[in-house]
Amino acid sequence: MDAILRYEKLKQFPELIHGTTLKNNIFPYMFSFALHTGEDSNEISKNRNHLIEKLGIDKDFDIVLANQTHSSNIVVVETSQTLGWKEHKDAIQDCDALVTNQKNILIGVLTADCVPILLFDKDKGVVAAVHAGWKGSCGKILLRTVSKMKEAFGSDPKDIYAVIAPSIGACCYEVGLDVADNFQKDIKKQLPNEKYMLDLKRENYNQLINAGLKSKNIEISERCTSCDNDKFFSYRKENGCSGRFLSFVGMRGND
Repeated sequence: MDAILRYEKLKQFPELIHGTTLKNNIFPYMFSFALHTGEDSNEISKNRNHLIEKLGIDKDFDIVLANQTHSSNIVVVETSQTLGWKEHKDAIQDCDALVTNQKNILIGVLTADCVPILLFDKDKGVVAAVHAGWKGSCGKILLRTVSKMKEAFGSDPKDIYAVIAPSIGACCYEVGLDVADNFQKDIKKQLPNEKYMLDLKRENYNQLINAGLKSKNIEISERCTSCDNDKFFSYRKENGCSGRFLSFVGMRGND
């Protein structure tokens, strides 16, 4: 399927279904997956249904999404039920990271510049999907998610593989002092106009390393959603676009 980006660190595990959707002009709204931004929900549902049919999971997988609020809140998905997929109103509320050890459940996050992160503990069989904008990154949501995996499932960070998926890069993410002040010097560069360029991918990489992950198990996409706007929705580049792409991960159950 041409409208999916997959990652080397996760492709090595045959039990995983994972990826990030790409813009595609043959689908409604350029293949947006957002049910919360005012588009025709029937057309967005067509995109969603097309994805799971192409992935071959339309018959036996539940899909769980959250109502993302730029929080540091994490929810462990413990039961098999579809939430936030067929309609937005039953999405898990006020949450920006989902964790599960359940098979045949696909979890994901919607983004259009913020950082999506996918995690997989190969030993304990646990996956996570994280949405980290500047507020979530400041709140250490990724560090907290790894801690939740340890607490809930006994995960050892050394067994966790991580993908920092496409997001706005330090090349394009200009912020004011009010935002830049929340971050360490190594991920921001001051400009002559008293603005800063912020590297949220580096911030989240640092959180993974601080959480105990091995650097060799971390993949960072070099793609910037603003620079590569023909493939990804970018809220900044498109002056407040309503489109969102989906980064997702799940584990197949035993046949």
